[in-house]
Amino acid sequence: MNIQIFGTSKSADTRKAQRFFKERGIRFQFIDMKQKGMSRGEFNSVLKAVGGVEAMLDGDARDADALALVRYIYDKEDKLYENQQVIKLPVVRNGSRATVGYQPDVWKTWQ
Repeated sequence: MNIQIFGTSKSADTRKAQRFFKERGIRFQFIDMKQKGMSRGEFNSVLKAVGGVEAMLDGDARDADALALVRYIYDKEDKLYENQQVIKLPVVRNGSRATVGYQPDVWKTWQ
């Protein structure tokens, strides 16, 4: 398993995801979204795995202007890539599989 957790240290769900994998002895790589976001390849892989832009959006994002821009612009994928602060956290990747938000039931099936 090659687990990547994209999130922030202030996100409670990101910390819960890290604890989930630590408790099971599963190694993971943590990528802080405030310091370094997803690469274009990682972003496209997650987008495909979760089913599109709407599944990735955090309706409670602090940056309401960026959220509205992504929701109502024609080229949503590029705009979301440019405004990764409105992605629901954590984003957990395992190869071509990915989840957005805290989803331990899905992660259990990866073992």
